Amino acid sequence: MVRHTTFRYCLDPTVEQQAVLAKHAGAARFAFNQSLRAVKTALTRRRTDPDVAVPWSGFDLINAFNTWKKTADAGRVFVVDAEGVAEIRVTGLAWRTEVCQQVFEEAAVDCGRALAAWSASRTGARTGRKVGFPRFKKKSGATPSFRLRNKQRTGGRPPIRVGDTRPRSVTLPGVGAVRVHDDTRRLRRLLGKGRGRILFATVSFRGGRWWVSLNVDATDLHPAQHHPPRPENDAGGWVGIDRGLTTFLVAATADGREVARIDDPPKALAAGMRRQRRLAKTVSRKEKGSHNRTRAAARLGRHHKKVRDIRRHFLNEVSNALVKTHDRIALEDLHVTGMLANHRLARAISDAAWAEFARMLRYKQAWRHGDIAVVDRWFPSSKTCSICGTVNAGLTLSDRAFVCVNGHRLDRDHNAAINLAAWAENHHGSDADAQVRDPQAGGPVTNARRQDGPGPHSGVGETSLEDAGTDAHPTAVA
Repeated sequence: MVRHTTFRYCLDPTVEQQAVLAKHAGAARFAFNQSLRAVKTALTRRRTDPDVAVPWSGFDLINAFNTWKKTADAGRVFVVDAEGVAEIRVTGLAWRTEVCQQVFEEAAVDCGRALAAWSASRTGARTGRKVGFPRFKKKSGATPSFRLRNKQRTGGRPPIRVGDTRPRSVTLPGVGAVRVHDDTRRLRRLLGKGRGRILFATVSFRGGRWWVSLNVDATDLHPAQHHPPRPENDAGGWVGIDRGLTTFLVAATADGREVARIDDPPKALAAGMRRQRRLAKTVSRKEKGSHNRTRAAARLGRHHKKVRDIRRHFLNEVSNALVKTHDRIALEDLHVTGMLANHRLARAISDAAWAEFARMLRYKQAWRHGDIAVVDRWFPSSKTCSICGTVNAGLTLSDRAFVCVNGHRLDRDHNAAINLAAWAENHHGSDADAQVRDPQAGGPVTNARRQDGPGPHSGVGETSLEDAGTDAHPTAVA
């Protein structure tokens, strides 16, 4: 099994390196806009001439941009001598050699993906919310970012390296060695033992700091971190997880035993709403385009980042504790987008991050060879009595206790968790309880680039216990 994971570090670049990083981010935005402009121009010309080819895929956009950047349409640099004679010194983008060429290519690929998403959404091949036609990226308001590939030559060193000049450093092509604020020991150990390979490096500017996200193609976790396999005829062991707002999580088995309950989630957005309003008012009162407005917007951005970090830290802690202690988890298929239409609960639902929590459970459980059962969205888990099976259709959101017509009284969330676990046991062996694997998040992948990365055919072993960063004997959720 090959898994994809991401290591994210905060950078400490010098003043000169900050300028280089900003130049690369600007080059990525420029290449994206130019690729989109080429598509729109070709579509306009195609109205009168049907034979005009429209660059649509990422490869076509890369070729189109590489051709355009060397022509006179991209610009020219003239040099005038003492006699007043002008001479063309450079044809094309004069600054194209000042940045890594991969920035242009990856931006063109992003434009191709945006076009493909719009086309699939328009034809109905893409589920979910409708995707609009790509728009030009603005310099102000957008998050500066760019992506680099770890394109390694045969017999040479990879261009993206960790701990090359000093332990806390990342070497990027076109930028050089940049200091890292965080500890890189775990990733260096993973790469040094040949159990991982960096695929991409995404550099972004958020909250007043530069960050780098390294997408790593790593081997499977150590067997001690895997859940023991169960017999095919074993339908037990399921733990139902009911998510809520007041009580973030209640986990229980089908026999009624409660294994986890979290009644005091951090609610980072609600806790910082007073400060967020004050910072937002400060931004709106500053003159547009002024330095004061830029500084006020930066303070607001740092606040949003703090809220996001608190939420993600809490979700990671809870999801890690659950996947370490339970090999079979049943989750209800919540229609979060539809729930956000309730304007009285939209903010609280967004702060709870139910969808992100489910995503974390899926890929972390896949890493440990566990099972995730997605319960039918229309299954009345909260309205069904877990003792006798009677459905109370009159149950409302304000009712925190479930009262059955037969006299049974249970906690609403605890009753729903029991029903979710029982549903998974009854549907054992069907497609509903199949293990959910997210390729982007780390599930098993069939095309995992095994010819140039770690995998079953590369002769490397599993990730060790120290590389995994987890203990072999986890404790249950409190």
